[in-house]
Amino acid sequence: MSLESGVGSLESPDSGNWVVPNPESRIPNGQNVPKRTFVTATPQHAPPKVGEEAPDFILPSTSGQKVTLSELRGGPVLLAFFPLAFSSTCTAELCDMRDDHDKFTGHGVTIVPISVDHTYSLKEYKAKLAMKVDMLSDFKRDVSRLYGVLMEDRFYSARAYFLIDRNGIVRWSHIEDNQSNKRTDAEILEQLERLA
Repeated sequence: MSLESGVGSLESPDSGNWVVPNPESRIPNGQNVPKRTFVTATPQHAPPKVGEEAPDFILPSTSGQKVTLSELRGGPVLLAFFPLAFSSTCTAELCDMRDDHDKFTGHGVTIVPISVDHTYSLKEYKAKLAMKVDMLSDFKRDVSRLYGVLMEDRFYSARAYFLIDRNGIVRWSHIEDNQSNKRTDAEILEQLERLA
């Protein structure tokens, strides 16, 4: 976060940062004058590479509990970022995962679907799809940025997959260029077999 003093109103400078007046600022004669504060979002990181430790995070889930990635160590984890609940490709993708749930659990993997939707929307979506796993809400987009998958122009995440081993190391990843595309469960299960 960077700060800059000055008199001004709420505006957006060329840098794309928002300018927020700070009512605490005063000029010497005692008058209240808004101070301009430039607030930048969490910076976008590069996606973690295969062989790197998966960045840790804590997110709220549809169960009402918060989920910490590092607490899932001990078995493989599939992070499945999807753009938006109730969209056609996301629905097809998650229904496939639901239908193949036993195949995934046979490999001991914890499936963690993540979207920028609020938990209220995700609870409805989970119920509609009769999903057997909870979904995580990245409503503030921090985890999408941390994993380098936030599409800033659309303000939701790309469809992306990160397969993490029992020690928290990324072993396979894929980020879709076209959000109408998705990986098949067969491809993901093949990657899981390579972890064994």
